[in-house]
Amino acid sequence: MKTAVVTGGAHGIGKSIVLNLLNQEHQVIVLDVNQQYMNVLKAEYVPNNLHTMICDVGLPQKVSFVMQEIGARFGKIDYLINNAGISAFTAIDEISIDTWNRILTVNLSGMFFTAKYGKPFFANNSAIVNIASTRALMSEPHGEAYGASKGGIVALTHALSISLAPKTRVNCISPGWIAVNDNEALSKEDHLQHPAGRVGKGDDIAEMVAFLLSEKAGFITGQNFTVDGGMTKKMIYV
Repeated sequence: MKTAVVTGGAHGIGKSIVLNLLNQEHQVIVLDVNQQYMNVLKAEYVPNNLHTMICDVGLPQKVSFVMQEIGARFGKIDYLINNAGISAFTAIDEISIDTWNRILTVNLSGMFFTAKYGKPFFANNSAIVNIASTRALMSEPHGEAYGASKGGIVALTHALSISLAPKTRVNCISPGWIAVNDNEALSKEDHLQHPAGRVGKGDDIAEMVAFLLSEKAGFITGQNFTVDGGMTKKMIYV
């Protein structure tokens, strides 16, 4: 049985990833800061291959402690999926330096912390998947902190893929619009503006994660995969 660690795994895209891995009968350790989301996840999925741990990935000492605990309990980490992230779309003249630093620390440094402190426990032929965003490639107003953090993830991914080679492959996914909870409320126009004909679902990202973790992707490392229904390839003029 493979052991997978998923950060930010109790809700949203992270939860879709976790449920997919559980259905593949992997041992899954979910790291999240939200106890309420954790309780809901545990109530919905009761088999004993699900484990939860409260962890703020923006705190390196906490990440170090949790990774050592995982290593001691499970002996190895086969898969690490870095999904935890926060956002604040605030005008550049209004966003505080503390908010800027917090977003960069959680979204970007947090992925470095899990790799750094998880490294002693990575199994041979292990794999990391980092969740970035199409906002690493394009922007709307007031997205400086979030966009910078997601762009940094793409660069961190290829850097780690070289440093951790050949023992551990490292790739990342840049999702576009993924409607996890409100798909039914979306308009026809929301869906049809996508070349793929619909807004994305959590399972779209979960399936890509599963592929990148698998042996089928054994010759793929250091890459960023955009999963956005084609939106970043679509020219739009007003």
